[in-house]
Amino acid sequence: MKSDRGIGSYGLFLRKTALIVLLVTGTGISAAGIEGKTTNTLIWDTMSPFGDTADLQNRTSWKPVPTDLLMLELNPVAASSDPGYYGREYAFSGDAVVENERLTAVFNSKKGSVVIYSNTDSNSKKLEFVPLELKGRPAKITHCTILQNTGQDAALEVTFSGEGKNLPAVIAFDGTGIVDIKPGGNTKGISLISTIEYGIVPSFIGDDLIFSPGDYASMNTLCVPSENLFVGLLAGQNDMLVVTWPEGSQQMKLVPGDNQQGPHLFESIDFENDGRSLYLAVLSTPGIWHKEELKPSYLEKDVTIDWKRPFRAKWITQLSEGQVQTTYTFKESKGDIWRGVIGHYTYPVWFSSDNASYRLSKKIPPKGQSIIYFLERKDTPVSVLSPVDIMKVTLGRQMCDTILDLPGRKLRTHHRRGGDGVRRACTCGCTEAIQAVFDAGQEVQKKEYVEGAVGDMVYFVTQHMNRIDEYRDLAREMTEFLNQTRKSAAELKPYLDRMEAIVQEIPQEYRRQEELIMSLKYADELAQQTKALTQKKEPGNLPAYEDLSMKWRRMGGAQDDLVAQCHRITRKLFQEAGYGGTSSPEAVAIARQIRARCTKCLRNADGYEIWADY
Repeated sequence: MKSDRGIGSYGLFLRKTALIVLLVTGTGISAAGIEGKTTNTLIWDTMSPFGDTADLQNRTSWKPVPTDLLMLELNPVAASSDPGYYGREYAFSGDAVVENERLTAVFNSKKGSVVIYSNTDSNSKKLEFVPLELKGRPAKITHCTILQNTGQDAALEVTFSGEGKNLPAVIAFDGTGIVDIKPGGNTKGISLISTIEYGIVPSFIGDDLIFSPGDYASMNTLCVPSENLFVGLLAGQNDMLVVTWPEGSQQMKLVPGDNQQGPHLFESIDFENDGRSLYLAVLSTPGIWHKEELKPSYLEKDVTIDWKRPFRAKWITQLSEGQVQTTYTFKESKGDIWRGVIGHYTYPVWFSSDNASYRLSKKIPPKGQSIIYFLERKDTPVSVLSPVDIMKVTLGRQMCDTILDLPGRKLRTHHRRGGDGVRRACTCGCTEAIQAVFDAGQEVQKKEYVEGAVGDMVYFVTQHMNRIDEYRDLAREMTEFLNQTRKSAAELKPYLDRMEAIVQEIPQEYRRQEELIMSLKYADELAQQTKALTQKKEPGNLPAYEDLSMKWRRMGGAQDDLVAQCHRITRKLFQEAGYGGTSSPEAVAIARQIRARCTKCLRNADGYEIWADY
């Protein structure tokens, strides 16, 4: 019995439903607006195979595959009551096409690949994937079977064949636009072929790695230290490719293209899957990411650029601060800020209405490019998916909680008494509060207040000194790790030497400021001397306190700077370990260990190092 024998009334219904999907996608209405009125995911049979390219506009010969194959029979009711009709498989006359509100996937049997189109731009393919073993080789799809077709979910089992190999995979879809690729049998990996202008390895404690193919033009492949989430910014600045994968021994490589004329691009992500699923989604909307050249003319002036955020989210970029790339979240308005290392300055990025604005300076110089993108939601419309949303759906809450590490993104406190203590809990803030008491000549009457503020200062200094010790411990342990690793990875000595040179900046910075940061014993001495001035009203109390105040501030200021410098150096190590460890899987394994140690230390930073959840 032929599979294309009549489409019946159900087939006509599917044709109408598919038209609704296309019209709704074209007008930009969210899926929620048509929920319950349309089939979320459709499978089509093109009735004749595509050639090298697929014409998605001409669908006159296409036929929808019903969710119940018995609807293809001349008498579906009779067939449904006869077990003789049960268990038949659908045989495609042409190529399979899976379509939902967000994407169209073409199973091109002649080319032996699956091509993904975004339904916001059905004329341009966003992604193509093939088994890694058949990348760049003649191949065909020789088998395609429907495993699931519910109208909301679809799954096809396909076999890619070439060079004497038959490589199976199960490819599943649902209404979210997420594609689940499960290689089977002897399929060792998947190659995702696209035009990737930048590759991002997100980090929710340190700074993201942003790989630019132009920086690796001499390399054939880059081994990437990605941890379960990768984001590709596609050429055109209207699409983001989000890739996730579960825990395992997977290996990911970026392959730079060899285009000598046009812009440098990564041509593929080659993924050795360790027998596990790979999930992907293409997020598409005009201006979903942006590249801004930071021109010298941007120096010391407010610059509002042409790019406008397409929706609200946590939009971020990286700028050079203290010669280290630093992540900045765009604020809703212009404002000033104080940071250790560089002091007071105008916060460099914000939105003017919805247009991005910059204020760059000698402290945050206009250098290179500013890549603007988003990973997380922030007042984001429900209809918009973020890369983190994709990760949560595909990897599950428990695993994502570990990756996102919300507890680790919270600042540690240096407030001893919370809201009951001095609000500006630092040596500057506490000495100012005490200064007001001495200026009023009330140091005896307000003895308890002064003692409380002194206690707050001692606590602040103690927290700083403990934090500095954590960085010193990191430097010592990292040096031991690098020395031990050299014994078993002699070929990576240049890389390990570069990492150690960065690590040694921490003890060097400590030695430079050791005399200025003083000690906890010195802080206790200052505390006793300050509190002693409250015992009796004397004419010399005010000048004596002012002298002590300068000592408090000098010590606290040096500690502020040192803890911020240690944070900067550790973030530098975290970044350079990732960027430099791309030569081999062995280098990636070491880079991951270095970065994991840095992450552990960077958790729960102090406000003098960086702002919360930066």
